[in-house]
Amino acid sequence: MMTLPVPTDNLPATELVLITGMSGSGKSVALTALEDMGFYCVDNLPPELLDALITLEQSHHATKVAIAIDVRSAASLPGLPHQLKLLQQHAGQRVQLTTLFLDATTDTLVRRFSETRRQHPLSHKPMADQRGALTDAIEHERELLAQLRENALVLDTSLIRPAQLRSQVKDLIGTVQSQLTLVFESFAFKRGIPMDADFVFDVRMLPNPHYEPALKNLTGRDAPVAAFLAAQPEVGEMQQQIDQFLRHWLPTMRRDHRSYVTVAIGCTGGQHRSVYLVETLARAFASEWAARVRHREADDWSNLLQTP
Repeated sequence: MMTLPVPTDNLPATELVLITGMSGSGKSVALTALEDMGFYCVDNLPPELLDALITLEQSHHATKVAIAIDVRSAASLPGLPHQLKLLQQHAGQRVQLTTLFLDATTDTLVRRFSETRRQHPLSHKPMADQRGALTDAIEHERELLAQLRENALVLDTSLIRPAQLRSQVKDLIGTVQSQLTLVFESFAFKRGIPMDADFVFDVRMLPNPHYEPALKNLTGRDAPVAAFLAAQPEVGEMQQQIDQFLRHWLPTMRRDHRSYVTVAIGCTGGQHRSVYLVETLARAFASEWAARVRHREADDWSNLLQTP
């Protein structure tokens, strides 16, 4: 049984970020981003040493600590969720814990391992063996990490580059401690639903600016497209219904200690309708919540939309 020391009042509060997730999903990139933010970073820490490391760093007055723990510590993973719960119970306000889970589709992970010729931590066969062995290892890893994923902020890295991932990690960690953070994300259904979405809304039935020659090459952030969509009654009705749904359930999610909610809005190409609604809804919620926007197909993260 693990014994957690209770920090004394003269020790500084520690912002602890736990990076976990699928092998090949970008955990090393995320850890580097946190190091750039001034975090003391440790990769592949055995879970049994977690409380000892925190106590040590607090004694050195470290206020930002980031730790990567993943399937390389497979034997200790089953007890990690309980260990994290104990940490929060015993440390109280002295440790502010955020768990970030990086995920990606199986096809993406298989491609990454194949391109780098690296061995999956759970694979007992050489990379020269057939794809099935690697796929089995990835699916086994998903099972081992399922409980950790349930209680974490999930970031889908399937379609983003390392530079984008670094930027997203910095944005998320920079705001997630303060209050429940809303991420409104536009996407194209033809490229798949984001794996990190908590809610998904399909707006493909709305009038499509793509078929207007003057609007085809613009996006939902451009004024002519916004004016076109704002004039469509169906668009306003959809916006109102999504707004009402979120306002009804977000307080409950906050009381349930959720700190991060992703609302994904998809259209056919992720260029016009979904982008417009994401921008409009984010502005509507910015006065009450920490609201961010992400346009997956447009390769763009905006600044925080939040009033003082």
